[in-house]
Amino acid sequence: MDTFWAVLLLGVAGLWLTSGFLHGIGQNAVGLLVVLALCTVVALRRRAPVRMLLLATAAGVAQLVFGVETNPADFAMLVIIYTVACGNVRWASRYALVGGVCAPVLSRLRWREPDPYTTLWQDVVVTVFLAIPFVLAWVMGDSLRTRRAYWAQLEERATRLEKERETQSRIAVAAERARIARELHDVVAHNVSVMVVQADGAAYVLKSAPDQARQALETISGTGRQALAEMRRLLGVLRTGEGAEGGEYVPQPGVEQLADLVEQVRGTGLPVEFTVSGEERPLPSGVELTAYRIVQEALTNTRKHGGPGVGATVSIVYGEDSLELLVEDDGRGARQELYDEGGADGLGHGLIGMRERVGMVGGSLDAGPRPGGGFRISAVLPLAPVR
Repeated sequence: MDTFWAVLLLGVAGLWLTSGFLHGIGQNAVGLLVVLALCTVVALRRRAPVRMLLLATAAGVAQLVFGVETNPADFAMLVIIYTVACGNVRWASRYALVGGVCAPVLSRLRWREPDPYTTLWQDVVVTVFLAIPFVLAWVMGDSLRTRRAYWAQLEERATRLEKERETQSRIAVAAERARIARELHDVVAHNVSVMVVQADGAAYVLKSAPDQARQALETISGTGRQALAEMRRLLGVLRTGEGAEGGEYVPQPGVEQLADLVEQVRGTGLPVEFTVSGEERPLPSGVELTAYRIVQEALTNTRKHGGPGVGATVSIVYGEDSLELLVEDDGRGARQELYDEGGADGLGHGLIGMRERVGMVGGSLDAGPRPGGGFRISAVLPLAPVR
């Protein structure tokens, strides 16, 4: 497109060259060079704006020196001033503005014809009017540059906000996956381990003690139903768009269900001593679920790693501003790294899930082997006032 306008400008200026405004071979040759230079400025103004500005300056100086009068090709000076003002080279933009203001003054001084009826004030007015197109060209270019910078800033801000939203979405998805993994681990690991223990016991006493085998099978059946109920509760929480009318969901377990949990564990042959001290009162739902899951995970680990003849104690203390949990066993326990890395099979979450749960409610967790043998898990969960 620039080349098209440059050729068009060359045609118009060519008509001016052949119309007899210039006299003499030398002036015609210089005029032709000036016209070609200014047409080149239009053709290459986007590719090399600063260089074309300097070329236009050189063409203007040549006009002044060799007396080449103003001609249609000088329109290229307005074009290059506008182009440079659109760019980000600030010194070139200011240089173009100064040159555009000075060009009419120099032209007026160079080709002013003596006229006794023309006053200095009239010359000033004419020069100002001649400078207006150059100033307007610069103002239009600078305004376009400002708008481009503004839109570029808006696009950059929109891109940055989009990236931040994507990052926040990924973080939210990762947190939700971790929460679901913790819930699945706590629901499945505990109940399945109980069912495995009872199934092994039932197989062992199937012939010698049918009543005990029947009781073990009943425990397996009850534990399986409980696992299914908790799985339905978890799936009900995940199905965010279905609402409660699609079915009744089992409430999240809390501190009140710890007694049932202890009784269930006792039914598997693991003796557990359970004590509660302090003034019992309603707790935040997050603290309730965290306390239940910690005790559940601790007793599951005791059953997995405690060895034969192991016993456990569960202690809950209601404080003024915190709930303290203590779960200990006197078994052989497991190495600390097994708890930290997710269990001996590498598929569990161990202390990782406990620490995540405690961290979500702003509490603290201390776990490790006991000096006299066994394992100890202690947690302090802060209590916010329930509204």
